[in-house]
Amino acid sequence: MADPKPVLLTGAAGALGGWLRPALARRPGGVLSSDIRAFGPALPGETIRLADLADAAAIERLAEGAGAIVHLGAIGVEDSFERILQANIVGTHNVFEAARRGGVKRIVYASSIHTVGFYPTTQRIDATAPYRPDSYYGVSKIFGESLARLYVDKAGLEIACLRIGVCLPEPKAPRNLWTWLSVPDLIRLVEACLAAPGLGFAVVYGISDNRRRWWDNAGSAIDFRPEDDAEPHAARLLPDGDRRDPEDPGVKYHGGPFVALALGQRPQ
Repeated sequence: MADPKPVLLTGAAGALGGWLRPALARRPGGVLSSDIRAFGPALPGETIRLADLADAAAIERLAEGAGAIVHLGAIGVEDSFERILQANIVGTHNVFEAARRGGVKRIVYASSIHTVGFYPTTQRIDATAPYRPDSYYGVSKIFGESLARLYVDKAGLEIACLRIGVCLPEPKAPRNLWTWLSVPDLIRLVEACLAAPGLGFAVVYGISDNRRRWWDNAGSAIDFRPEDDAEPHAARLLPDGDRRDPEDPGVKYHGGPFVALALGQRPQ
């Protein structure tokens, strides 16, 4: 039997990458972790290699020998179109194309709820809701989802797109009662995507089992079973109940503060 192949993890120096690295390193093939900037030291079962997502040849070399790819690498906030273009659009194309050329069938792609950020918080939606991006960042993640659909249909890849809310060890702000993804649930979600049989193309919201959530995974092809709920933090975050202004864009829309940013404006 051939040795198991490692999972290639892009964006490994970020917060999500840091939380995923130990779990992926424990898999039979280990993990090949990459980012544009130095990080480490390497964990047992981990190899670290630096690369720029915009460098197609470097990404193709990374994908050689990988058994699957977890693609987190991106600019994770609103930014200028030029910066978003290189990191999130060109970079994602390079990852998907490297997978196709290298024979890597499965990709777990970190999308975002900012693909649907202009939906009002009075409306609960599922993955079939039409796109309503709130930023260049959201548009870049729509590009990634559409590119994933193309590579599944045309190249036979299997790609899961994770519309992540906010992943934190615990909720920090009132909004997180609706949007939180716990770190253990993040790991459960990625493992479920790597294990799903006959994946094809799938979109799943990356959120915990929050009773206040706006997003519905009932029709998802991914058998993701979150175990955490933000509600135990409600008394701390909303000690006097929810007295926020319902007309504040940060409260009114799924995308929260991204909705109020000017195009290309980085959050303060």
